Amino acid sequence: MLLSGQVAVITGGGRGIGRAIALKFASKGAAVVVAARTKSEIESVAKEILDAGGRAAAIPTDVADEKQCEHLIRSSEAQFGRVDILVNNAGEYGPVKPVQEIFPAQWDRVIAVHLRGAYLLTRLALPGMYARGSGVILNISSLSAKSAFSWGSPYAAAKAGMLGLTRVVAAEAARKGVRVNAICPGPVTETKMSKDLGQTLADRLGVSMEEQLQGFLNTVLQGRGQTASEIADAALFLCSGQASAITGQSLNVDGGTAFY
Repeated sequence: MLLSGQVAVITGGGRGIGRAIALKFASKGAAVVVAARTKSEIESVAKEILDAGGRAAAIPTDVADEKQCEHLIRSSEAQFGRVDILVNNAGEYGPVKPVQEIFPAQWDRVIAVHLRGAYLLTRLALPGMYARGSGVILNISSLSAKSAFSWGSPYAAAKAGMLGLTRVVAAEAARKGVRVNAICPGPVTETKMSKDLGQTLADRLGVSMEEQLQGFLNTVLQGRGQTASEIADAALFLCSGQASAITGQSLNVDGGTAFY
């Protein structure tokens, strides 16, 4: 199997894209540590993996908190021996408002969950990866990092920052056997974040949720949203040996919306 013997830590793993990645990686042989703030959700995902004969653990974590990030990595190492793969997926969209209406505390929270969390976990996971001469870090960014959409500046800034972090860490880590890449998903319409965002946007625009969604999907070449499973397939490829020559890249999994 593609990830046989590997140990993967996946943040935001209780639902949506993170859950799909956790289940996909486990099905391909990885031991999976599922992390998120909601204990019941990550325990459910871990149980699903264990019931299927895989290896898994659930560790409640707020990735914006340095001590909780350290606990996540150290506990993963203690239980499974090491961390071979880190998937920085945790996130929240934050305020759906023009930039002048966003309070600094709201801005700081979104940046902390996405960008600071990715930085904290990266710095904690890298020493072990360097010591072994191998490892993979995958940052889940967003189409918002590359395309202009109104009413989501902290989210877009955080996701763009993750691309900068991806490139710099890839440059630092490449000769030490560690690859670092990012995925920029388009609209994964099945997720709670996407549905909540769609409803908020529809309310602001004074249209139905269906009209708002269809208007957005009309900008996508394929004319549809992406699925969490499609994002997980791309994550599996980038974290496996099949992508051994790929580092410092951001892969758009967006149905044909952005082209750089």
